[in-house]
Amino acid sequence: MDCHHYDAFRCRSCTLLEVPRARQLSDKEAHARSLVDSPVWLPTVAGDEAGFRNKAKMAVGGTVEAPTLGILDRDLAGVDLRDCGLHSPGLTSALDRIASWISSAALTPYDVAARAGELKHVLLTESPAGELMLRLVVRSTALEARVRSRLPALLGAVPELRVVTLNVQPEHKAVLEGDREIVLTESTVLPMRLATGVTLRLGPRSFFQTNTFVAEALYNQARTWVEGLDVRTIWDLYCGVGGFALHLAGPGREVLGVEVSADAIDAATSTAAELGVAASFVAGDATAYALAGGQRGGSPSSSHEDPPHSGGLPDLVVVNPPRRGIGADLAGWLETSGADHLVYSSCNAESLARDLALMPSLRPVEARVLDMFPHTTHYEVIVLLSRR
Repeated sequence: MDCHHYDAFRCRSCTLLEVPRARQLSDKEAHARSLVDSPVWLPTVAGDEAGFRNKAKMAVGGTVEAPTLGILDRDLAGVDLRDCGLHSPGLTSALDRIASWISSAALTPYDVAARAGELKHVLLTESPAGELMLRLVVRSTALEARVRSRLPALLGAVPELRVVTLNVQPEHKAVLEGDREIVLTESTVLPMRLATGVTLRLGPRSFFQTNTFVAEALYNQARTWVEGLDVRTIWDLYCGVGGFALHLAGPGREVLGVEVSADAIDAATSTAAELGVAASFVAGDATAYALAGGQRGGSPSSSHEDPPHSGGLPDLVVVNPPRRGIGADLAGWLETSGADHLVYSSCNAESLARDLALMPSLRPVEARVLDMFPHTTHYEVIVLLSRR
């Protein structure tokens, strides 16, 4: 992929851009193989090298008359990256129109050096159907009335928008978003209609992989493995909006998802009802729930009844943790839980290897690298483990 921003040293985020893609892929697989002792490695999944991102996270700089959407340089000046080659064409087109609307609405970019201004970030997500969710991260609610009054102009300029919110992040530090979300549109979720046949519901603070094609391959791989096993009950820990859980639900299987975000649990519950599958969800800490033996841990959403198999232990567990991994407590529980199988999806093979070392009774059966993040050293790896 050619990038004039990279060549001009304006943005060097794609650290492997000068490395041929085939070499990137082989190096990632070699790195994963060096850390995970699996007897079978399936072919690496590699999607497009450009135009694959479904999400743009843009720092706002510049002036009201000429806002920049991109990053800040060492001097904290805005560098405009609206034409970043990683973004989908839909994101690129929408960002141009959003920048024009920011100027017309006179939304003052936040000046980090001066600690002045209001608009900090533009966070834009695109669904497979081309619909968009826009989150405007602001320092305070000072712009709320202005944004509301100019919302019709924004929706007219960017008709693909389904959800628009203000996220309030008042602190002067490198934090992308705050705790308060003000939804400005009637719609509160962005439907992600995946090629796998499942439509996930993304709320403003919901997590979804940035590469839709690779995310679909990830869910399909887990589903293929599970369909080849004799399992009746499945726990999906760190389930988010139910990505793995809803793909693994099927005849003869009961699935339970656990996620700390109550909003994500509400979204997953709605999707399960729409699909008519035996999947239930609990809002709580994944490790606390497991250590409690399947009784509601953490702070469950009061709107959900206890799942029908609460208290029983699963035949198979899925974990999809953040980069730090699942940690010693959950790994120790899995080691002694009696669960016959584990599907571990990891964005950090090094923390994955540390966790696997704590679960010697669960041995890798098959593994696969998925190039979720081309032109960087990062990748996703998914492993099926069975108790020996």
